[in-house]
Amino acid sequence: MGTSHVIIGDGIAGSSAAETIREADPAAEITVLTDEGEALYNRILIKEFAKGKMPEGPISIHQPEWYDERDIELKLNTMVTQIDTNAQIIHTHSGESIEYDSLLLATGGTPAQLPVENSDADGIHHFWTFEDARAIEEHADRAENGVIIGAGLLGIDLAAICGAQDVRADYLMRGNAWWRYALDEEGAEIMHEAMRKRDVTPVFESGVERFEVDDSGHVSAVIDPNGERYETDFVGIAIGLNFNTEFLRGSGIELTDDGSIVVDEQMRTNVDNVYAAGDVTYFYDQILGEQAQNGAWGSAKEQGSIAGTNMVRDTGSDVDEATFHWVSSYSITHFDFPFLSFGHPTIGDDAVERKYSDSEWRRVVLKDGKVIGGVLIGDLAPQTTLKRLARQQIDVSDRKEALLEESISMEQFTPQEAEQ
Repeated sequence: MGTSHVIIGDGIAGSSAAETIREADPAAEITVLTDEGEALYNRILIKEFAKGKMPEGPISIHQPEWYDERDIELKLNTMVTQIDTNAQIIHTHSGESIEYDSLLLATGGTPAQLPVENSDADGIHHFWTFEDARAIEEHADRAENGVIIGAGLLGIDLAAICGAQDVRADYLMRGNAWWRYALDEEGAEIMHEAMRKRDVTPVFESGVERFEVDDSGHVSAVIDPNGERYETDFVGIAIGLNFNTEFLRGSGIELTDDGSIVVDEQMRTNVDNVYAAGDVTYFYDQILGEQAQNGAWGSAKEQGSIAGTNMVRDTGSDVDEATFHWVSSYSITHFDFPFLSFGHPTIGDDAVERKYSDSEWRRVVLKDGKVIGGVLIGDLAPQTTLKRLARQQIDVSDRKEALLEESISMEQFTPQEAEQ
């Protein structure tokens, strides 16, 4: 019998961990549990499917045969209800008990619901899974008017879906700009204008007081806190995630107040032989020098690989310890210009920003004089240098304006390091 590794969650974090474990330990027993009914798919591409621009085929990453070929047991439609960390046993909704030598928690989250009247009405969609994307694509294809709620990166996906599906939509935002924590008004206005060109109208200082429904229980209108009424037959909501960790209460695993799992830079929790990776983690970020969260696809994949390596190491295999040191990035291609955010663009103690044209803008965020994140609209070429500055944590406090030059290179900031 080989060492038993159990992974809860078959997103990119869980799948990356399973693949890493198998490569490092051919004799290991690997079990992947997921409450979804299908194997790993590309969460980044499901928005293109919902826009009606892509068939289902390319979105699927792993077929069941992928797991069979690697001797990985995949259990679909399996809900974990409890973990006994003392006995190292997992309990499922069907009454099954599964023992483990090491355990990875990669459970992700569930879209948060608006706590208002009729929020569960037909025609109101949340966007997270492939099943969500299928429902949205089908409904948007026949809808005429829409309302989008949630001024973040998932919200703009829903706005773009309406634009691509020819659904005239109002995009309700609580503040005065889209993603106002990362963009100033000039940068945000580039995005606003792109939305308007696709018949999606940003509505500021708004929100949702309640939903109205017709006689069949289908959403018919949104009433905002100002008393404005927006008729609609399609609603998309993206206001954040509730982490799927309720089953961990009482397990001894440290959770934050919002339910995310506290881990160190090796993806270890405070409980022996238990690890976590992906959206659900509140991890020690070596670049920030403090705990942080990041839900980007690349970050989750790397965390899964780090966790998998350390799971194998900590159960006796001769592999080097792995440490998470990563600058994430997230890009969207909804409009006629590229958009990319990297690192931690919504925090920090200083920032520089500049608008170059009606479709080009840049913001670089610093903490203690060092780059920790930013947003690029239009020209994405500077991302390579900016990410390297973040990874190497080079003090640029006396050269901040150079970060905004149209073309930048490492030589401007670290001549010696760049030559090595």
